[in-house]
Amino acid sequence: MSVFKGAAVAIITPFHDDADKTINYDVFADLIDYQIEHGTDAIVVCGSTGEAATMTEEEHLAACRFVIDYVKKRVPVIAGTGSNCTRTAIELSREVAGYGADALLLVTPYYNKGTQEGMYRHFRTVAQEVPGTDIILYNVPSRTGGNILPATVARLVRDVPNITGIKEASGNISQIVELMTDTDGKIELYSGNDDQVVPLMSMGGLGVISVVSNIAPQAMHDLCAKFFAGDIAGAAKLQRDTHALFKNLFSEVNPIPVKKAVNLLGFNAGPLRMPLTEMSEEAALELKKAMEAFGLI
Repeated sequence: MSVFKGAAVAIITPFHDDADKTINYDVFADLIDYQIEHGTDAIVVCGSTGEAATMTEEEHLAACRFVIDYVKKRVPVIAGTGSNCTRTAIELSREVAGYGADALLLVTPYYNKGTQEGMYRHFRTVAQEVPGTDIILYNVPSRTGGNILPATVARLVRDVPNITGIKEASGNISQIVELMTDTDGKIELYSGNDDQVVPLMSMGGLGVISVVSNIAPQAMHDLCAKFFAGDIAGAAKLQRDTHALFKNLFSEVNPIPVKKAVNLLGFNAGPLRMPLTEMSEEAALELKKAMEAFGLI
């Protein structure tokens, strides 16, 4: 069975507006309830959108544990435990797997990058330390500077039983077709880009790990559900309808716009942590207009 099918939210992390910008667990609980009540199929905690790169290891583990405990298996929880340091990724993955995460999301090693052989060994080594937990690879070259190629993914899927999926955010459709060819479709493919969900599902994808779902969870769930029910035209229409939201949520570096959008919804999601800064007034106005046009505010 797949970890999930449909739209998973890459959930933001709400912070208090205090000197240390500590995690606001009360608002975190409200956001989780809102997501589940509005159709989200899974929750991804401590990903790029969750500002995990600005958290201490202690905070990172605490956030993962809170979400897993609060969700109580209502939907699957996937925790980001990747690192450019293999040892750190192992330590995070072991700990969070012990909390009961349904799967772990491992990003391609960043900065030091690694060769394809290095990436293979990195992912294999981490996955073998948590043999009972599904691993979803996360390929996002625009952030990491490294691109895990289809042949490497196919090798990992063949050699490591608990590497079962990939979040593909390369944006390279040709590469994704090659990936599905090399793996003979035997990988759980999730779009990492909200504007490419229908194209990826047409190639055997199981859905999306979504930024847009932070503010429009029902729409993203419905987009996937319509596709799987055979209503391709309906899914395609929702893909088009959500495109203005997508464009505005990526008008500045993610998660700057989406945190602003969650605040506009009425949740006290708080500020961003540096080096991220608040959204410009002009871009925020356009985002608000797109949300109004979609009927969110």
